[in-house]
Amino acid sequence: MSYAMDLDAPVPMRPVGTAQTGATILCCNCGTPIDGTTSTGALCYDCIKSTVDVSKGIQREGVLHYCRDCERWLMPPSSWVMAAPESRELLALCLKKLKGLSKVRIVDASFIWTEPHSRRIKVKITVQDSVSEGVLLQQSFEVVFVVAYQQCPECLKSFSAHVWRASVQVRQKVTHKRTGLYLEQVILKHGAHREAINIKEAKDGIDFFFSARNQAEKFVDFLHSVVPIRVKKSQQLISEDIHTSTKSYKFTFSAEIIPICKDDLVVLPLKLARQMGNISPLVLCHRVGVSVYFLDPNTLQTADLSSPIYWRSPFPSLAEARDLVEFIVMDIEPTGVQKGKMILSEVTVARSSDLGVNDKTYFARTHLGHLLHAGDSVLGYMITGSNFNSSLLDDVESSHQYGSTVPDVILVKKHYPNRRRNRRRNWKLKRMAKQEDDTASRRSTEDNDYEMFLRDVEEDEELRAALALYKNTNKNKKKAPQDADAMSVAETEMTDGGEDDGPKINMDELLDDFDELDIQDE
Repeated sequence: MSYAMDLDAPVPMRPVGTAQTGATILCCNCGTPIDGTTSTGALCYDCIKSTVDVSKGIQREGVLHYCRDCERWLMPPSSWVMAAPESRELLALCLKKLKGLSKVRIVDASFIWTEPHSRRIKVKITVQDSVSEGVLLQQSFEVVFVVAYQQCPECLKSFSAHVWRASVQVRQKVTHKRTGLYLEQVILKHGAHREAINIKEAKDGIDFFFSARNQAEKFVDFLHSVVPIRVKKSQQLISEDIHTSTKSYKFTFSAEIIPICKDDLVVLPLKLARQMGNISPLVLCHRVGVSVYFLDPNTLQTADLSSPIYWRSPFPSLAEARDLVEFIVMDIEPTGVQKGKMILSEVTVARSSDLGVNDKTYFARTHLGHLLHAGDSVLGYMITGSNFNSSLLDDVESSHQYGSTVPDVILVKKHYPNRRRNRRRNWKLKRMAKQEDDTASRRSTEDNDYEMFLRDVEEDEELRAALALYKNTNKNKKKAPQDADAMSVAETEMTDGGEDDGPKINMDELLDDFDELDIQDE
């Protein structure tokens, strides 16, 4: 039997406004009508969401290994990476540690805040996966990571002898450590010491030990960018394989800082003074940076001396900060000359030790006109009546151009006689963890130098801008314990009572005492 189709026959049309209805079935769990043409089976979407787990097979717990010495995290199998708390790098490390996560699509991942001392890191992850054709299911869950302490191979080597391959010996041959303390704070602020496997205090400086030559060279480049130094390099053959011609060396970089510090009185050679803008040979060291910056307190003229030029014909300081004498301002009159904040003034001073004994006064010009008033105390160098035993000063006094202009007194900085020693401050500085010499006499000298450095930080805004100052939250403690990141806290606190006319540091200039990778035990 055959059938024929009439192509010219009319086709029945569905009335306008009527919708085509599909086949519907009831969900086998809740009885909700669903489209029976889909491939979801006999379950509605809500029932599928409650019964199907797309995160099944993904581990909910993990372990992260953290080195407290260098503050790095272990990236399996053997690499160690830097990652700040709740950073993208740490989040990527957490996701790589989870097994089964590659089978689903990650939509979102974020940290859940936990107490730092809990040694737990929680991550909230949102994933998507296709349950069946046309059905995409999304689900969120939490993963808890336990932070386990483990030393990295580089830090492990620091506790063994003769494992370093390069060392940097930083030296400055002066009687105090104010420039060394400044350099220490700059290194801490920029984290330039993080690759050092050991730091050891030595006479006139510090030794930094590294496991690779390129790390030491990187550190030397950093020193060149912050202080005026000259570097000498040497190497020592450790071992040699005659079959493969492989040799092993130890490298030593000797970095010597120019032995001129802030507030030092310096006599420049006459020829060098003419080359530096014909500045007066008798100058003050105003600041130490990439170069040494000098100031003529009689004219406010400034000049800088780079390290290569200095080491062609080095010369010492005429007097250091320990030779400062206290004076009392009897009268002061500005001259109208100003450079930045400094105002050139003519001042009459008398030695504080001469008050009540004689009425001898001294006339001088000073750059401290913006700070001094009649009755203030000021520190300076006594030129007249002092025997400096300097051939450079003899040349200046015998010269026709400068001999008659050598002043009797050179004032350096304002003095605060009511400021207490080791007073409590609302700020603190972090110190570098290093092997130190605990000799009683040397420790006393270093404490004096550190107190002088703290006073310089309070008085000099330009110096504070280059350092990292932290808020002192331990106001009831005289000395805080050593931090977990191998950096001891050296701090003093604000005075609770009594007169103290010393300068104060604004709280807005201080940073929160928060160490990014500091995870402490309970």
